[in-house]
Amino acid sequence: MDTTVPRDRTSGWVLSVRDLARGAGLQRELTTRLPAPAAVSLPLLGIPEGDPVDLELRLEAVHEGVLVTGTAHADLTGECSRCLLPLHEGITVDLQELYLAAPPAEGADEQPLVEHETVDLEPVFRDAVVTALPFRPLCRPDCEGLCADCGIRLEDAPAGHGHERVDPRWAALAGLAGTRETSNTETEER
Repeated sequence: MDTTVPRDRTSGWVLSVRDLARGAGLQRELTTRLPAPAAVSLPLLGIPEGDPVDLELRLEAVHEGVLVTGTAHADLTGECSRCLLPLHEGITVDLQELYLAAPPAEGADEQPLVEHETVDLEPVFRDAVVTALPFRPLCRPDCEGLCADCGIRLEDAPAGHGHERVDPRWAALAGLAGTRETSNTETEER
């Protein structure tokens, strides 16, 4: 039983390869702009759904099916993992996938197929982008982050910014030291 989700043939990411079905050796170049699909991201960085993605592709008919190679460029938005400043940068990823004309023999690796004379680029694009994204994006490699005590950006903090920390294990002794100093002062005053 086939449990795969049927393709949305109206999606711009599903391309017709009917012209390549006549035989191996045929090829076509394609330059296009498509809206980004949903969920092309990691928690802190990604491509917003609907933002433009520029594609430069070569579709080639080969003996096994259709080979798609090319690049995709889009703009990323997110935030720095240390200081939470907004990030805006571009990403270019290489795309390469062989779409098989016929399903492989049982036990073979899962490989995308040419279905109804179309290929679906969305999974290939999503995989290429998500694996290229940094898990902890930074605004700059030497970003100092936020103060753990007050939350101010350390780069915006005044010189010598710091907070006195008392180890909770010694807090009781610090309290006794304060009591002893008070007792000594009272004794001296008498």
